[in-house]
Amino acid sequence: MKLHILAIAAHPDDIELSSAGTLIKHARMGQAVGIVDLTQGELGTRGTPELRLTEAQNAAKAMGVAVRENAGMEDGFFKNDKEHQLKLVQYIRKYQPDIVIANALADRHPDHGRGGRLIADACFLAGLRKVETSLDGVQQEAWRPKRVFHMIQDRFIEPNIIVDISDCVEQKMEAIKCYKSQFHDPNSNEPITYIATDAFLDNIKSRSGLLGKRIGVSHGEGYICENVPGIASLDQLLYPELA
Repeated sequence: MKLHILAIAAHPDDIELSSAGTLIKHARMGQAVGIVDLTQGELGTRGTPELRLTEAQNAAKAMGVAVRENAGMEDGFFKNDKEHQLKLVQYIRKYQPDIVIANALADRHPDHGRGGRLIADACFLAGLRKVETSLDGVQQEAWRPKRVFHMIQDRFIEPNIIVDISDCVEQKMEAIKCYKSQFHDPNSNEPITYIATDAFLDNIKSRSGLLGKRIGVSHGEGYICENVPGIASLDQLLYPELA
């Protein structure tokens, strides 16, 4: 299955919190969208890895995502090294995405920044013919995504691209709420964590409101692109249908 967008992130729920609106929007456009979670989030204070996997699949359905896989890397301890890069290259070549959405390059959780760099490096390596990988005994062809966009996660980073998600924000919040083990649940007996409060989810929606305001819409999601995107003419910014 070739994907138009492949979102890759360290933990189940990373994508939902920062990029669900974007994925929902492109899925509604009839484009193939998928997710690869690097880990099962097994070090999380609340829930279990098995429950997180179930919640991740429920969230994928809520977003209209075509495929979601888990790379089985070790939560908290995966590295940006050859072993992990090659594992990720396999997924990139398998799905041949035009766009990859990745973790932030620096954030409160060290997995996010390390994951962001790992994903960016793997996207580059996936385009090198002499980096050899195989899947199910078949050698894979080189493939490099056209763009890698890094999410804004816990720490605010000034975006250089903002996507209008005004008509997707409620569906985004429903996808986030699929992670009942992680976020606020008044009936839960699990410990209260940084993300398991009413205020945390309110802040997620408030941030999308602030980002949307920057571009004159109700809600937005922001991204960083290390390579400056080019346009054919200034008119593309006036008439997006020309893009």
